[in-house]
Amino acid sequence: MRTLCASTLIGEFFVIAFAGLVAMKDPDLTMTTIWTVSGIAMFLCVVLCGLVTRPGGVQIGWALQIGLIASGFFIPTMFFMGAMFAALWWASVHFGRKIDEAKARFAAQASTEAGAGAS
Repeated sequence: MRTLCASTLIGEFFVIAFAGLVAMKDPDLTMTTIWTVSGIAMFLCVVLCGLVTRPGGVQIGWALQIGLIASGFFIPTMFFMGAMFAALWWASVHFGRKIDEAKARFAAQASTEAGAGAS
């Protein structure tokens, strides 16, 4: 799960950076506000790459997805991009868990077969 989720988060890191560049064109937003919010979100993406398998990591990831979608109120394209990354996040978590379960099953089967062959 960690690999799939980290890949999604790194993609989000870049999308957030580019969204910050687009947001600079909005005269109602200050540079400080744009890069503080974008910087925090980008930092959260990087930190979550390591914390995704820890308790609460996936939930924090969902909060990030909601924030990404909500950024569409300032940059309308982000409604679409946020929804796409939320779908990717769901797929990463869902299929990542299935892959982890399959790996554990194969490892258990291999250790059982190795133990039976040694007897």
